[in-house]
Parts: sequence; C-alpha cells; structure tokens
Amino acid sequence: MPTTITPPPPGEVGQAPANDEVVSSPAPFRQMPHNIEAEKALLGAVFANDRAYEAVSDYLKPEHFALLAHGRIFEAAGKLIERGQIADAITLQRHFEQEESLAEIGGPAYLDEVTASAVTVINAGEYGRIIYDLYLKRELINLGEDVVNRAYGGDIDLTAVNQIETAEQNLYDLATAGEYEGGFQPFKDTIVKAIELAEAAHKRDGRLAGVGTGFRDLDRLLGGLHPSDLLILAGRPAMGKSALAANLAYNAAYTYKQSGGAEGAVVGFFSLEMSSEQLAARILSEQSNISSDRMRKGELTDDEFSRLVMASQTLHQIPIFMDDTPAMTVSALRTRARRLKRQHNLGLIIVDYLQLITGSSQSRNDGRVQEVSEITRGLKTLAKELNVPVVALSQLSRQVENREDKRPQLADLRESGSIEQDADVVMFIYRDEYYLEKAEPKQRADESGDKLAQRMANWQERLDRVRNIAEVIVAKQRHGPVGLVRMMFDGTYTRFGDLDQTHMDDPYSGP
Repeated sequence: MPTTITPPPPGEVGQAPANDEVVSSPAPFRQMPHNIEAEKALLGAVFANDRAYEAVSDYLKPEHFALLAHGRIFEAAGKLIERGQIADAITLQRHFEQEESLAEIGGPAYLDEVTASAVTVINAGEYGRIIYDLYLKRELINLGEDVVNRAYGGDIDLTAVNQIETAEQNLYDLATAGEYEGGFQPFKDTIVKAIELAEAAHKRDGRLAGVGTGFRDLDRLLGGLHPSDLLILAGRPAMGKSALAANLAYNAAYTYKQSGGAEGAVVGFFSLEMSSEQLAARILSEQSNISSDRMRKGELTDDEFSRLVMASQTLHQIPIFMDDTPAMTVSALRTRARRLKRQHNLGLIIVDYLQLITGSSQSRNDGRVQEVSEITRGLKTLAKELNVPVVALSQLSRQVENREDKRPQLADLRESGSIEQDADVVMFIYRDEYYLEKAEPKQRADESGDKLAQRMANWQERLDRVRNIAEVIVAKQRHGPVGLVRMMFDGTYTRFGDLDQTHMDDPYSGP
C-alpha cells in the first residue's frame, strides 16, 4: 500500500500536565521522505516519450509514489503504453474521464502541470531511482514503527527471537522487492562466468565444478554439488539418509579446513529430526570407529574413550554449524542461513528433513500439498540467492513397500510434485540388505527340512552379495546424466564410503 503524506494531528496547546505526568517537550514533527517534484518530472518524461516508462517499469510500481494521484497516473500510463497507445495529458484525460475519476487526480489542469515538469529520457532512470529510494525509506520507517509496536505488545506467544526473525525477513523482502540492479545481462558476461566455472573444475584434481561430496563415484556422476542447486536426497526410513547427509557435511567441511578454503565448504546443517548432539555423535562414531550405540550406553573401554577424545579434538576445527530448532518455518530457515552466510561464508546447506519444515500460515490453510510447494520453492530461492547448494532430505510414500522391486521412483516423493519440479537433482538411497534381512525364510507347514535349508542357503547367498552395499539412484539431474552409484555402508558406525573396486566389477552404473 502507498504511504500517504499527511499533516500531523492537531494537538492541544497550553494544557498543563497532571501532577503524575512527566513534563517533556513534544518531539518535532517530521514528514515522511518524499520528492513531489521528482515524481512530476518523471511522469512528465513518460508523457513526452514512452521510452522513459521502459527505463523504470522493471522496478518502479504505482505504490512507490508518495502521492496517490501520481501512482494512479503512472499506472494508467503503463496500461496505455502496454496496449501500444500514447500516454500523454490528452489520452490520460480521456482514460480518467471514462473511469469517472479525473477529479481525483487533479483534473486536466494538473495533467498539464505534470506535462510541463518533464525531464529528458536520459534523466528518467535517475529520477526513478530517487523515487524508489524514498519509497524504501518510508517503508523502513513503517517497519521500524511496527517493530517498536510489536515489542511493546503483550502477545506472550510472540517471543523476542520470533520478532527479530520477522523483522529480518521483512527487511530482506524490502531490500529485494524491486532491485533495479537486476535485469538482462549481455550474453558475453554469462559466457565468461561459464568459462570461469569450467576453468575451476579443470584445475581441480577431482574435476569438480561444485562442492565435493567426498565420494569418488558420486562426484564422478554429479560433478560435485553445484552452487544455486536444490538437491533432494530421499529414501524410506532406515535407508541411511541422515547418515549420508552427515557424511556429506563432514567431508565438505573437512576439505574446506584442509585446503584453507580453496575447496569444500562451510556447512550449515538444519537438523529438524535429530538433536545437534545426536548428529555430532554420529560424526564422532564415524571418525573414531566406535559404535554410536555403545557411546550412548556408556559401554566404552578406557582405550575407546581416549580415541573418542582424540577424534573430538580433531573435529573442533571443522566448520559445521548445526541448528536443531524443531518445526522451523521456511522463513526462519532462510533468515538464519543468510546470517550464517554473512558471518562465516556459508557454502553448503543441508536440511534434515523437508517434511518437518513448517510453511506460512496461509499455505497451511491451503493444504499440505500447497505448503510443501511453498517450502521447496523457498529452498530453491535460497540456493539461488546465496549461490550455494542446498541438500534437502525427504521422506518417500509407503507405496514403495507394496512393490516387488522396492527401488524408489520419482512418483514416490511424498505430498507434492513440486519437489521433483523445483529440484535440480533428485537422489534416492536404497539398501537391498534391509529388505532381505526382513525376508528371512520361515519353514512352511508342508516343507521338508532339506527344502528349508536350500532356501536358507539361497537367501544367505543373496544377503552376502548385498551386505554393506547401498545404492544412490540419481533419478533426475538437470545438468547431467542420471544413473546409479553403489557405495559401501557400515551401519555400526553410520558410515558411507567408496566401494572397493577390487570386490565389485562395476560400482558405478551410468545412464
């Protein structure tokens, strides 16, 4: 809504304060920032030449004008120009006469006055920026007043931290709502940026254009985790999603530390399912070769505890930042990620997991599908805004369990097709070992012992072939091929690793 410029309300002059009132001089009245002459000059330039409108229409909107009448004139001029008509005092007079609102914008005399205030097309862009800048200042004042009023408010459910996050989100929205620095770029500039990315990948030993995962075969298929990409890592429960995410986080942060920031990334890990202590325990277990279950139960020997302490000292310097706030909104997540980017040069975001993020109240009212759509759009926007990869874990629907081949497909993504649509990469984790262990043969009523033994032998042989092997199925990749990568998975230490090629003929299956 436009901010109107109004005089202050009349006060009561000369009235003495009551005995219990504090005597203070009234604050001087300050008008909202505005420049009426600049608005008239820009509108006059539009009347003189349609190109003046083209110079500012990308970012300047009717509500950005301080005077409501100027906003209506600008809006009407835009409608005429977009129809291929001329927008000047004569055509606009006819337009407002048809709407029976000519008097509301000052009548024909005011349109003539605006025409006389015209500046050249060359200056139109500068005048547009002045108008927009003053609009931002008025909105900043309104935001500040809103922050003060909320802080004074008595809503006990609205904590100070929530108010800060809301204010920070509103400030960001205001800063990006109409950036006039954006727009088209010459193809030459984008080609140069593409060459720079290719050069960076060429110079690296791993031939990576993005953040390395730390897994040889996965990096070979993906080329690393690319900036501005949203990557979905999905799977059924107990497949190892969180374990792989923790491994990715550690590998990226460790590489960043070892390379002095040349490779890898500072990692922001939003753990909405596990506490940060549980997540840290998984990483400790992986690095110390000590079972996280035994750590939790206190069943460690003195030697194992010493190894645990040594591993923890090494991990102190690893740049991983964890946030385990439950039921976090997508707005709060974006606010905290932006803050981490400013403070610590954030390079990779991991979210565990997508369905635990809360959308806005409006999207919740519109249903779960709409809420998930808003969340995925928000994560993709965040990836582009901060120019970092965002890895979001996702649950799969139960229909996977009803198929004979339980390998996930894109259609199994829960609750919204927007997950598949917004994601640049969709990966699934599948472990045949998990399902085979549950399918241990049981003796049938009419079955002999020999037949059961044979079935048990066949089952054990199949189980041995897939033991400690996980499949990462890349079902969608916007920038490259799809395919399947076989990896080692050790559930005792929640560790993924490259598969030993001497024991597996083809650990990587291409598209």
